Amino acid sequence: SFSIFSRRSLSSIVAADKVFRLIDFRHDLLTTMPESTHAPLLPASPSPANQQNGQQTTSPSSSIPLSHRLVFGALSGMGAATFCHPLDVIRVQMQVGGIQYKNSLDAASQIYSRSGLIEGLYAGVSAAYLRQWMYGSFRIGIYAYLLEQTQNKNISEGKDKNDIQFSRKLAMGCISGGVGSFIGTPSEVALVRMSADSKLSVAERRNYSNVVDCIARITKEEGVTKLWQGATPTVLRAINVGAAQLGVTSEVKAFLANSGWFGPNGSNFFGLPMMFCSTLCSSLVANIVANPFDVVKSRMQMMPLNANGTPMYTSMADCFVKSVKSEGTMVLWRGFTPAFIKMAPYTIISLTLADKLTKAVTGKDAL
Repeated sequence: SFSIFSRRSLSSIVAADKVFRLIDFRHDLLTTMPESTHAPLLPASPSPANQQNGQQTTSPSSSIPLSHRLVFGALSGMGAATFCHPLDVIRVQMQVGGIQYKNSLDAASQIYSRSGLIEGLYAGVSAAYLRQWMYGSFRIGIYAYLLEQTQNKNISEGKDKNDIQFSRKLAMGCISGGVGSFIGTPSEVALVRMSADSKLSVAERRNYSNVVDCIARITKEEGVTKLWQGATPTVLRAINVGAAQLGVTSEVKAFLANSGWFGPNGSNFFGLPMMFCSTLCSSLVANIVANPFDVVKSRMQMMPLNANGTPMYTSMADCFVKSVKSEGTMVLWRGFTPAFIKMAPYTIISLTLADKLTKAVTGKDAL
């Protein structure tokens, strides 16, 4: 199991290295080409009048198609999920009923001892990958597309392309997060069930073989509507996370780019230090606002039936009230540490990959 994990990690590192080498090659190529050949690859230089006060008001270039943005978002999400999935398994198992675990390390140790690496800490990874194509792609792709459309509109009006209100960035994050979450809820249900299955007793385990088997069995045994069980807290959480992760990242990135702390336009070391700081800030904000929704969502998606066959919780509000009443207010932030430890690297890796992959292929930023 360790060798399998090592090979996966090495492959991911090699892939990332190739991406950054591609960016470096593109940069070297453009700097050595005759100036007359730059036009097809680079946007026109801003006129002196448009350079006043550091404004970026070049002519708007053709937009990257939404379909391309979705693919970039999905691939970057898969890269992040490969590294962060074990943390998601720990978070889910602690939130569904973490009393038996002392802390995150204890949970990781018990899960590994009980089920191993692949069947334990990487349980449900196929659902995590599907989730990136159904949710991550729309979350990042729609936001990047809306951001570029707004920037092009500013350029066409002679404004600084980055003159976008923070509230508008938050709104775009809400839209992209909500749409992506609703589309991706079935994969989220499958992810939660597969991640928590090893914690159940042998008699109660569903033993899904993969994400396709999980979704097919839920549809057949419980009805297709069960694939959207807990959709309300899932979408509400995604709206908050989308606003915090994407909107805050764009705002902090713009501030740092103008500050000069990371070189001209934040370009030092391919802009990686600037992206790291931007995404780390957004991770903290997102985790604070999202954790209560995450607890309710996980409990509703994994809730057992009462002895009389009725669901334990009748609604999101009922789950919220019963959880706080029986376990106290802090139950809403149960699993905060593994959630943040998972969200921070996931946000940093996924958004950085999305930004740099888009830059390598198209020459444009994603965020």
